[in-house]
Amino acid sequence: MLTDEISRKILIHALENALKFNGKANPKAVLGKILAEYPDLKNEIEQLMQSINEIVGQVNKMTVEKQREEIVKLTGGEISKSKRKEEKQLPPLPNVNKYSKIVMRLAPYPSGPLHIGNLRMVILNDEYVKQYKGELYLVYDDTIGSEEKEILPEAYDYIKEGLEWLDVKVDKVFYKSDRLPIFYEWCRKLLNEDKAYVCTCNAEIWRQQYKLKKKECPCRSQTISQNLDKWDKMLNGFYSEGEAAVRLKTSMSEPDPALRDHVIMRISVKLHPRVGDKYHVWPLLEFSWAVDDYLLNITHILRGKDLIKEDRVEEIIWSLLGVDKREFIHYGRIRFQGLSLSKSKSAKYVKEGRYTGWRDPRTWSLQSLQARGFKPEAIREAILDLGLSLADIEYSPEILYSFNRRIIDPLVNRLFYVENPVELEINGLESKELKGEPPNHPDFPDRGRRIITLKVENNSTHILISASDAEKLTVGEKIRLKDLVNVQITSKEPVYKARYLSKSIEEARIHGVKKIIQWVPVQPNIRVEIIMPHGELSRGLAEQEAGKLKVDDIVQFERFGFIRVDKIRIEDNTPRINAFYMHS
Repeated sequence: MLTDEISRKILIHALENALKFNGKANPKAVLGKILAEYPDLKNEIEQLMQSINEIVGQVNKMTVEKQREEIVKLTGGEISKSKRKEEKQLPPLPNVNKYSKIVMRLAPYPSGPLHIGNLRMVILNDEYVKQYKGELYLVYDDTIGSEEKEILPEAYDYIKEGLEWLDVKVDKVFYKSDRLPIFYEWCRKLLNEDKAYVCTCNAEIWRQQYKLKKKECPCRSQTISQNLDKWDKMLNGFYSEGEAAVRLKTSMSEPDPALRDHVIMRISVKLHPRVGDKYHVWPLLEFSWAVDDYLLNITHILRGKDLIKEDRVEEIIWSLLGVDKREFIHYGRIRFQGLSLSKSKSAKYVKEGRYTGWRDPRTWSLQSLQARGFKPEAIREAILDLGLSLADIEYSPEILYSFNRRIIDPLVNRLFYVENPVELEINGLESKELKGEPPNHPDFPDRGRRIITLKVENNSTHILISASDAEKLTVGEKIRLKDLVNVQITSKEPVYKARYLSKSIEEARIHGVKKIIQWVPVQPNIRVEIIMPHGELSRGLAEQEAGKLKVDDIVQFERFGFIRVDKIRIEDNTPRINAFYMHS
């Protein structure tokens, strides 16, 4: 009988062979690879060849892109790590020789922790700075935002924690909310030079009557003195929210309506978590970026191509201020399949208790990835594998899982776990005890085996299997209890019963066994509760060896997935484990 592991190896070799030969795998080449790894299968060559032909047929029907995607899911990629690093080097930064030192910045808005959607921005900036031995600044974009996007006080620390976990070294930290006097000064400079004006038009009327019709509003013709007077009134609270704003004197004939006399300062009467009600006139982000990118000597600005319009606004402001431009580098957008990455939504659900906190896997925050047990180096490698392409990408979390799996799989041992356990009685046993001897890791025999002993009384013993496995069993069906015995199901009601057939895996093939399922002893065992990716809980029992696990340990529950131990509590002198599910 071919195990699931052998079928998986056949698929991997078929995909590798197909990618070498224009998408078409050769069954004989795959056969050679499998026999080299499993020489005992020479005795089952007919069944083996049948499976290879079936799998190769499926692979050869795939597009090359699909083949690449599948091998990434299975192994983390068909290219070796060293070769991938060689091929995926980031392109050089432009105009490096113009600057004595490369300085780049991260500018997160503190509405919540960094999440999976921020990873490309963070890691690419960090990689470039390390490559050029430059400096990386963390500039909190904590200006007053919209009603839907509020600053979360604890987000400042969450962001720092996330960066530290990713091993991103920040050289300096700045807060926009500390720099309001600087933005006021530069706004006054623009007003003094007649390059901006204070507009007191109703925003909607301005949009309809002037912006869309490309006509200048009356406020644009005000004198410098009038603008400065109105600016002082804005700062002194004379105007209410929405009654006045400072606009750049760009051009009302700009092709992009968003660039026509763009707003750079506005009134927002709202408490700020760091500065309270000290300020009520706030810069728009593009203006604060333009000023700070100049004053902080940022040399290269890396951002998604969806912010190219913001590049243009910054360039206009730099031109009006008479300062040197900086370099822009862009990358394409990533759409994560099946994920909702709204920080505002997550913050709302955390506040309402619908999420258990920012470690809840549904937030996809860096805190949640850490709680699940992801390795920062796997995340970094996955992001760098994308490179700096301008193409938009639809990214499956499975690809990230594959990079993480490749790192952790050789490191962690296996244990048995059954979800929603159901008791199975095994009859027909002649010895006084029954021993299971599962390997600690199937690929590393030197790690040894675990011994799980079951007591046999009156020729029978009892084990636990998962409810999902039990429901699929049929009377008369022959199954193998992994690394224990081969049995035949004799009853499902009122209790599950089975008859002992034989012990070895070789005899399972003789009996025609086609299914292998997990099990744990009725006693002793360890209770486990696992938080799954969509927030649901998996409750079950693990073998006694799980009682040796410690907080932060990662283990693979066979045929279930990798988990990270989050908490251990003692009840009745027995450990009870709370864990996070990582991935399969």
